[in-house]
Amino acid sequence: MDSSLISPDIFRNCNLCPRQCMINRESSVGFCGCSPRLMAARAALHYWEEPCISGIRGSGAVFFTGCTLGCCFCQNHSISQKHLGKELTSQHLADIFLRLQGEGAHNINLVTATQYLPLVLTALDLVRHRLTIPVVYNCGGYERVEIVQALKDYVDIWLPDLKYHDSSLSRKYSKASDYFAVASQAIIQMISQTGKPVFHRESKTTDPIMDRGVIVRHMVLPGHKDDSIRLLQWMACHLPKGEYYVSLLSQYTPIDKNCSFPELNRPVTSYEYQKVWDTALSLGLDQGFMQKKSSARQEYTPAFDFSGL
Repeated sequence: MDSSLISPDIFRNCNLCPRQCMINRESSVGFCGCSPRLMAARAALHYWEEPCISGIRGSGAVFFTGCTLGCCFCQNHSISQKHLGKELTSQHLADIFLRLQGEGAHNINLVTATQYLPLVLTALDLVRHRLTIPVVYNCGGYERVEIVQALKDYVDIWLPDLKYHDSSLSRKYSKASDYFAVASQAIIQMISQTGKPVFHRESKTTDPIMDRGVIVRHMVLPGHKDDSIRLLQWMACHLPKGEYYVSLLSQYTPIDKNCSFPELNRPVTSYEYQKVWDTALSLGLDQGFMQKKSSARQEYTPAFDFSGL
């Protein structure tokens, strides 16, 4: 492992994400718009992840400010693109991890942490000997393979998106023409180093809770079910069967003020989502989760009010 990839010195010549801006974040900012100071907008129990992540007590989710993608439809755009957040030290973040564990969280859920990775890992190092719950890396999938490798001893559960197959769509909607090329290889690496999913049950009446593994998320976009189908076909051909879960999301929620593309200013139809789900089943991708159409509501987006910070 190249330790320079997760050293705070990297902020002087930042290449944490696939864009590799090589910016000195002490004096300027790259695509993510973030300085070297750690910022987050919420740290609280979160009940709207997959059942094996949220369980009955919630996932201990820390929502970090900024993002290495520029998705025009991002439901968290107030923090990912408008940079709403509160500055934290690594020690403060470490204390938050322990508090969330004490509140009963099933895991520590790092939501979009790559742009602050050296500081987040410092926080984890401070409390690793006291954390008894898994660490989840919740990301857009747009990660360098080298960074995934560097996180081998820190991350138990990977929760990446796989958003697009078509590079013209990823360029148009997320400002990343290389999205599929990058994310597909990152996800292959996540599965390779994590292994088959591992679960436990806390009682006979509760859903199993994930201890280790990969859940690949894909949100179906309005008008683009064919791209979703191509992604599923790629997954069935290139990812090892039985070694990851698939989570198909129907929760796309139009945000008019944030998305300037008229074709995206509507929800996904039941027909579009069902066609994608039927394809997943026909390809044998039946290990995972299907989301109810009722999830396409802004109420499922948490309040970024600095709770828990």
